[in-house]
Amino acid sequence: MIAFDEVNRTDYATDVLQALKQGDKKTFRELFLDLHPTNQLEIFVQLNRQLRQKLYELMTGNEFAEVFIELELEKQKLIINELTDQYMKELFDTIPTDDVADFLAELDKAEKDKILHAMAPEREMIIRELLSYPIETAGGLMAKEFITVSKNEKVSEVIDNLRFQAPDAETIYYLYVLDEQSKLVGVVSLRDLIISPAFETIDNIMGTDIVSVTTEMDQEEVYKIMKRYDFLAVPVVTKKGELTGIITIDDMMHVMEEEVNEDFDEFIAAKGGTDINISSFAAAKKRAPWIVMLIFFGFLTGGVIGSFEEALEEMVILAVFIPLIMDSAGNAGTQSLAVVVRAIATDSFEKRGLLSAIRRELGTGLLLGAITGTVLLIVIPIVYGSFALSLIVASSLFITLSFSTITGAVVPVIITKLKLDPAIASGPFITTLNDILGLIVYFTIATTFMAYL
Repeated sequence: MIAFDEVNRTDYATDVLQALKQGDKKTFRELFLDLHPTNQLEIFVQLNRQLRQKLYELMTGNEFAEVFIELELEKQKLIINELTDQYMKELFDTIPTDDVADFLAELDKAEKDKILHAMAPEREMIIRELLSYPIETAGGLMAKEFITVSKNEKVSEVIDNLRFQAPDAETIYYLYVLDEQSKLVGVVSLRDLIISPAFETIDNIMGTDIVSVTTEMDQEEVYKIMKRYDFLAVPVVTKKGELTGIITIDDMMHVMEEEVNEDFDEFIAAKGGTDINISSFAAAKKRAPWIVMLIFFGFLTGGVIGSFEEALEEMVILAVFIPLIMDSAGNAGTQSLAVVVRAIATDSFEKRGLLSAIRRELGTGLLLGAITGTVLLIVIPIVYGSFALSLIVASSLFITLSFSTITGAVVPVIITKLKLDPAIASGPFITTLNDILGLIVYFTIATTFMAYL
């Protein structure tokens, strides 16, 4: 297999495209099929419909499968409309069942049924089973291509059989040992299999301390288990303990990438609105609810300022520091929010607990308040000629930063306890909340000590 690092990328791609345009089947296949699927994809996405049709003629559906599964969903939907029924059958009979199920879940019923009916009956039945599970569960993620063995088989027999079964399996790093009722009773790693004597039985080399997940388990919990045990694959069992599928680490990494993107969307209050491929109208529609809600929070902020109108009229200089107080409060709270949300997502929060998190963030807030307050005590008298004003602003910022960090730490924890995604405690929400808190603290201190200004 050729890697683009070893050849001139542009020249090689030009040779491939030239062979494709000329319909030189032998040269095209030699060049294109020797590439890594990722590099094949780079060439394929450059093709217009006419050249794609030529490519389908020069490659079988089985060979095209590796390129297809790397395409973006919208591109996949476009491509299937260009394929003949027979080509589509070859394609979807080759792609791993979990990838097929993921793709079909995004189609409408008519398109889904058309593809399912084109498949071999036994494969259609497997994929319909996968589609019956909720998408974000172990059942919805699992693949059905795994290797099982009997505990009475000899190592030599298993290795011989493995040569025939391996090409169709999702992974061969783990072999699963079943009893007569198809219940999972042991696991054998490929390493243990290879280093064991040929005459040894599987019963004597298999591990019986089995870690598995159930079909109903949420995908985030599956990820935590795979991460904790450093698994390349984890078995999926039914409530009766019957092995029904496996989830591999590469599938799990795709899932967690989606989870990170989803959490990022929540964090910036733009759920589903950060996808660069959607239209301006769709993006605005997804972002609008939070923006509208934050407008009403803005009215609250304005109300706080309005309630201290007399103080502002009497001492206009106080208005100069409103942006400073609000920005500092919002930024400190958002930083704490990011730290705690990440800790919850990586399980490190559970090891330390709520009180530890609050103590840590309070300490951070106090130190930040002390540092910024000291700076203000020096700068404000120089710029505005009032030491009393510097004391009011510095003490307000000290208190505000202390409470803002606690707010940023506690709110996502409360949301988690309510069984909600902590990422919905978005940055804009925390920022607005801390803005209001900061203004109340600032004006309360200012009105109390206004006589000294």
